[in-house]
Order: sequence, then structure tokens, then C-alpha cells
Amino acid sequence: MKMRASPAALAILMALSSTVDAFAPIKPRTSSSIISATSLHAESPPAASNFLTPELAQSCIDVASGTPLYAYSLATLAKSADDCLAFPNAYGLTVRYAMKACPNGTILKYFLSRGICIDASSGFEVRRAMDMGVPAEKISLSSQELPHDFDELVKLGVKINACSISQLERFGQAFANTSQKVGIRINPGVGSGGFSSSATGFSKTNVGGPASSFGIWHELVSDGTVPSIVEKYGLEVERIHTHIGSGSDPAIWQSVAKTSLSFCALWDSVTTLNLGGGYKVGRNAGEKTTDLKEIGAPVADAFRDFAKEHGRELKMEIEPGTYLVANAGALVTTIQDKVSTKSSSGDAGHIFLKMDAGMTDVLRPSLYGAIHPITILPASGKSSDVGTSMESVVVVGHCCESGDLMTPKPGEPEALAERTLRTAQIGDIAVMDGSGAYCAGMSTKNYNSFPEAPEVLVDLGGNVHLIRKRQSLKQIYENECDVEAGLF
Repeated sequence: MKMRASPAALAILMALSSTVDAFAPIKPRTSSSIISATSLHAESPPAASNFLTPELAQSCIDVASGTPLYAYSLATLAKSADDCLAFPNAYGLTVRYAMKACPNGTILKYFLSRGICIDASSGFEVRRAMDMGVPAEKISLSSQELPHDFDELVKLGVKINACSISQLERFGQAFANTSQKVGIRINPGVGSGGFSSSATGFSKTNVGGPASSFGIWHELVSDGTVPSIVEKYGLEVERIHTHIGSGSDPAIWQSVAKTSLSFCALWDSVTTLNLGGGYKVGRNAGEKTTDLKEIGAPVADAFRDFAKEHGRELKMEIEPGTYLVANAGALVTTIQDKVSTKSSSGDAGHIFLKMDAGMTDVLRPSLYGAIHPITILPASGKSSDVGTSMESVVVVGHCCESGDLMTPKPGEPEALAERTLRTAQIGDIAVMDGSGAYCAGMSTKNYNSFPEAPEVLVDLGGNVHLIRKRQSLKQIYENECDVEAGLF
């Protein structure tokens, strides 16, 4: 069956071809995700982290044989899974976990047990998920780099979204005239994410708009380029996919969802609209977490409106990553040193706490000026020993790198910001909450030859399970090869 763009559908997309005009009424809201250095300085830190008491943190350390380590709360994972599975929808919902956020196999298996599928970002992630027992048909691949074996993955049952014109051409060439089903990822012309207030400008966590390379530019859909390729190879478009970035403004997200539905009108074979993820999670006091019911209800209504107009009841897909795992994870470290640059003359200086972890374990503070709450716990691992005195400090990592900074100014990764924390001594425990997403999976592995940190899971009964061993020194360089003797 050939999929042709109807004149009505093309007319809709032609009207949307001017990104500025289409989205001119939308004003990005002031993000509540950025807390000023002043407010961070003034707040009284908690005695315990999100889910780790001093005693439980010590149990994690014992199971992992020391620090640093990542700890994950099964109770928090369960709550976030419940929230996502209850996302408002009109005609059916598939939740896909963006596994790049935290790809540990135990976490993949848990979400699979809850009926959550997988959003993979590379062919390697696809294979990794399958090795963990995830059925191929429950995996969707949207990748900047289409793997060389994509045709084999498709035959196994993996769903692939073509994310560029060349990817769509390669897909068509591999499955010409077979009515092979394919998804198409479209850049709708705007984005939302990070510390940028612009819906069209550059931000490192903004994956939509003219400053983003992700997806097929929407004008290449409305001008007939994409429909002509689909027709040339006899493909069957089953899904439209859009994703605009992290920390998305609800107004922009809802408008993009409605625009994405107009792309679905191009092919009568489309059965599913995938709206990506990027739902903001508040890590600190005063930060708001996205209300999924609030942003989802109007979108579900839009799906119903589409069904009335086009006679098709589309299924919805979402791809949360951060929302599912961010606050379920914490980095547990030891304060291994404490130094001061304050002079007796009163000149400006700082007290520095040096962790036995850093950008090797939590990279995003260094990249984006992200803010993670930090809690100081006593070295004894006893709640009765939690101190009451406070001090203003700068927290840094263990790498021989000036940019290894754990307390940057919000949105300014190269600027220092002091944090008021409980007074720490060498040997005390420091917990960085909100480290479940894009930490273990995104770390600068093995910089300064520091090994990858182990991971543990805290179950519903408070028991701790090792789910990833600490990497050994030999494992860091075991793939290096010697050259022949006499070469130098």
C-alpha cells in the first residue's frame, strides 16, 4: 500500500512551515529549576538525603566495599513508574524508559517487570537491553548514528525511527517495496531545555529547533521530501516521533504535541505518536517536578480531536528517563580532604571539601552548572552523630582538573558557588542526591585512571544489593595492546 500525503494534511503542514509564526504566541515560562546561589546558601540542609539515613548509607558502603558508589531506591523507582504509567491518554499508552539515563541491567529488568518498554539511543544500547532479557519488539531505537546492523535489528522486531533524511534513505534501500514499517522523528522547529530561555536557540539539553541536529527538519516533511522517499521505497510509516528537550515548558510541550498530530495526518498508516520525554524533575527544595496529569490531559483531548477529524484513534508513547530515575539515585562519597584558601588578612577565599568522586561520576555539574543537593553525614554512620554546626564551602571532585566542580553557580559551570552544609571533617560521608539520571551512564569513565564506581539497590525492606561491581584497575587498560619489540 502506498502512503500518499493528502492535500488537506499537506495544507496543515504548509501552514506550520514557518516556525516563528507557528509558535509566536508561546512565551517560555521562567524556569523554576534554577535556584540562586543565595537561596542555596541560606537553606538549612537536611539531616539525611532523599532516602539514605546515615545507617543506610553505611550499609551501602559496606556492600560496595567503600566509596564512591551509586545507590538507587526501589521505592522511588516504583513511585515514578506508577506516575508515568498513569499518564493521561485517549486510546492507549506505551511508556518507554530512556535507558541512556541509567542503563544498569537491574533497573532495565525492573521497569520491564512493570510493563515499561525501552527507548534506545544506539545499536549498542539495543543489544545491551536484549542481553538483559528485554524482548526486541519492546525496544525502540532513535539514534544519531544508525547502526550498521539496523536491518538485522528490524528483522528481530526492534522498532526504528528514521532521524534524518539519509537514515530514511538507508532504511528504504534495505527494505525497498516490502511495506516495511518505520517511524519518523521530526524536528518540529522549537525546543525546550536546560538553562536556555529560547525555544529556538542553542542549549545543551535542547533537542528541537534550528539549533538542534536531532530529527528531520519539519519543512522537509511539509515540502513533500519525506513523503516522496516513503513512497519511492514503498515504506509504511507507523509512528511519528518528536522530542524537544529536557525541562520542557508545559505550554511549548502541549503545542508541539498538537503540531505533531498534524504530521500524523500525512499517512493513514500512522497508528502511534511518540512525544518523547524531558519531563522536569525538581531535585532541590523549591524546584517543581512536572505534573504529568496536568500536561497530559490537554494532549489526550487533542488525540480525541484528531480521532474525530481523521477517524483514527492513535496510541501515545512517551519516553521518560530523568523522571523515572533522577531522584531514585544518589552518589555516596567520602570527604577525603579539606583545604582553605582564606587568609588571616580577611581576603576572599574558600573552604574546599574534596570528595573521593567527581566528574568521573557526576559530569553534568561540570557541563551545565547543574545543582545537586548535598548532605553531609557522619563518618560513624549513626544518626545520633549528625552535627548541627554549619559552614560555607565549595565542593570539588578528586580529579586533577580545574573544572571538576560539584558546586558551580546555577547555569554557570565555570563559576564557583559556595554551599552552606553541615560542618564536615575528613572521613565524613557526602551524599549527592538526584544522581540517578545521567550520572553512572554519562560519567567521564577512567579519567585519571579512576575506576568506575559500583552500584547498589536499596529494596523495599531497606536491604542493600550490589548490582554492579567496582571496576578493577586492570579492567581499565585490559584492552590496550603492545606494539612489537624494537618499534621505539
